[in-house]
Amino acid sequence: MEKILISHNRHWEKPYLGLYPRQVFQKLIRQLSARHIQILQGIRRSGKSTVFKLMINHLTASEDPMEILYLNLEDPFFIKFSHSPEKIYEVIDTARKLTGKNIRYLFLDEVQAIDGWEKYVKAVYDNEVFEKIFITGSNAALLNGEFATLLTGRYLSSMVYPLSLSELLAIKNITTYVQMVRRKSDVLALLDAMLRYGSFVEVFDSDEDLKRDIVSTYYDSILLKDCVSNNHIRDIKSFKELSYYLISNITATYSYSSLGKAVGIHDQSAREFVQYLQQAWLLFELRLFSWSVKEQQNNRKKPYVMDNGFINLSFAFSSNSGRLLENLVFSELCKAGKELYYYNKGFECDFIIKNADHSLAALQVCHELTDRNEKREVGSLKKIDAQYPTVSKTIITYNQETTIDGIDVIPFWKFFGIQP
Repeated sequence: MEKILISHNRHWEKPYLGLYPRQVFQKLIRQLSARHIQILQGIRRSGKSTVFKLMINHLTASEDPMEILYLNLEDPFFIKFSHSPEKIYEVIDTARKLTGKNIRYLFLDEVQAIDGWEKYVKAVYDNEVFEKIFITGSNAALLNGEFATLLTGRYLSSMVYPLSLSELLAIKNITTYVQMVRRKSDVLALLDAMLRYGSFVEVFDSDEDLKRDIVSTYYDSILLKDCVSNNHIRDIKSFKELSYYLISNITATYSYSSLGKAVGIHDQSAREFVQYLQQAWLLFELRLFSWSVKEQQNNRKKPYVMDNGFINLSFAFSSNSGRLLENLVFSELCKAGKELYYYNKGFECDFIIKNADHSLAALQVCHELTDRNEKREVGSLKKIDAQYPTVSKTIITYNQETTIDGIDVIPFWKFFGIQP
């Protein structure tokens, strides 16, 4: 066990190097003084462990590094503990003896690997064993059921996503609006990479001939570990077929009945499979905009995925530029924490954003406006204006910028990049 602890806690000897800054980190710094359990959630490989290491580096600037313990509970060493959360006490005790220090900060990575972990965490939290407890999980069900009941009011939760455009710009040392405009060719190269391969950190860092293979391994791992294993799915073949079907048909509306027919399963099974994909943050289900929750629930949904790299596992890049851009817009809006819907009542609008004050914003996504599609794209937003006169209206394109009938047409990289 000592070798495992030493390998997990390299900060005992020196800080972690080569870490990209993440926007969520500043939020965590502001919450550091609160005793609440800090939970990081997000799709597998999105960078939760990196954020942990950023926090550990921050703490070691003023705290004894050996008073900080990091455990990756998906390490094969901990398999024997998977049904015995009380064994974590033994690990903590071994760490204390090894370092000769009292552990003040505890980091538990991929905590869902230990059944009943929430009882251990509640016990040490209530008994004030540690100054601060940090947890990551790769499944939204982490905050459901017994955990939510046991720890109500005791935790703060933050999402960690694959890299956003603004984070990629910072990595490329593009930190001002002027730099972004001047280095437009570099910015468009980043956008092209996001459209084709997504923005997982490891994928971003890898050579082009490896990117697709890495995304493929992520996809398989998410399906098997975070969906099949966590939910004890028996009909794995149908589950994989449904996942592939949805990713191949992003932006196209569906009902659970239509999904069931497409892959030959019952409607209820289709509903459950979609729920599992959502809990793993692989798939997102966009609802029809309505002030009536019942109407939202009863209407068809639209599928989007967290990262564009998954889409290109299922179809050719060149022939689907519009759908890829629309999915990327969805992903960036999610990273910004927006509440999203689609509109389809006599005409279509890709995204309706409902703000905290209940004001609305309408977004159309079009890779390239042409004489053939301009009337349709602009017309949809004009019809929205007739029903909701105060709504803001924008068309997001790959790289076109203009104004048409009072509607702003803005390139993706300007809409989501650095603002002037």
